[in-house]
Amino acid sequence: MKVGILGGGQLGRMLLQAAANYTVETFVLENDANCPSAHLCHHFTKGDITDFETVYHFGKNLDAITIEIESVNVDALDKLEKEGVKIYPTPAAIRIIKNKIIQKQFYKEHGIPSSDFIITNNKEDLKTNTHLLPAVHKIGEGGYDGKGVQVINSISDIEKAFDAPSVLEQKVAIQKEIALIVAINEKGATAIYPVSEMMVNPVLNLLDYQLSPALIPEKALWVVEAVAIKLVKALNSPGLFAVELFIDKNEEVWVNETAPRVHNSGHHTIEANHCSQYDMLWRIILGYPLGNTSPILPAAIINIIGTDNYSGDAIYEGLEEVLQIDNAFVHLYGKKQTKPGRKMGHVTLLHNNYQDLTHKANKVKNLLKVKS
Repeated sequence: MKVGILGGGQLGRMLLQAAANYTVETFVLENDANCPSAHLCHHFTKGDITDFETVYHFGKNLDAITIEIESVNVDALDKLEKEGVKIYPTPAAIRIIKNKIIQKQFYKEHGIPSSDFIITNNKEDLKTNTHLLPAVHKIGEGGYDGKGVQVINSISDIEKAFDAPSVLEQKVAIQKEIALIVAINEKGATAIYPVSEMMVNPVLNLLDYQLSPALIPEKALWVVEAVAIKLVKALNSPGLFAVELFIDKNEEVWVNETAPRVHNSGHHTIEANHCSQYDMLWRIILGYPLGNTSPILPAAIINIIGTDNYSGDAIYEGLEEVLQIDNAFVHLYGKKQTKPGRKMGHVTLLHNNYQDLTHKANKVKNLLKVKS
């Protein structure tokens, strides 16, 4: 089977590593010939994943296509789907999710609990809706990994706001920020991974580290799982979906965003779960039974982020010390150049004691630095 991946970053890299377990011929389209996935696929094409002709010609002789990032040319995927190429997830699902405005409207139309919002077309719209502040402002298209999200606390923050179609969301009094991954196959069967709790860096708005399975009340867990399943089924598409949610101070559950692909919040599943999220996506694409999502041990993920004030050839300080920690699994993404805030890799830790897991996560965070 010939399967293409649009995007060749670290998620594509790990998806290709999992492909070694299957009889599949892999193709990658990415604009950077030195991307992390380039040397792992069978066939690499240098090209723009947002360009119609490039995506169409890349995919027209393939059996199936999946994505590493949602900022792809959906019109080309529509045409390929009509010509018989299987797309995971479907172009219709990607189209809903890739635009934050359409995504929020989808939640409202399908009764998915999500914070109140208005659509803003420019800064002037913000000035006429200051009664909603403090709020979170998300650009409609193009945001990724914390970029394209602003907290607007007061009128004075409006000048730095996006002057483009965006969503202004009511701020949630967050108790916990969580994520879970839902797999759904062609027959509509689903499998849910255990919920992860995310600790977000407030400056970079990136995942700092996370714990899984999350320690949340059983009643809240039932609601989280029910909401995630309802959301994914409403998308009416096979694939793998990462659903990010909030639990507020009153233990109410709110959906934040959805990703139509393998996700950073599922990195730990490589070592921590019987079937990783990457293995699961191959099972969906190839029509195999869904895998076992049960955890082997509790896990933590620590992102390896480029240190402030350093840009250039990457040097990893503290790597040897981290490799000496029991049940520490280091994943470097093969990026030669570092810059402040750039994701350069992650470390997964396994331990049956949550206190020790948190202690080791903080130890890794303080030990491992990316400099130049």
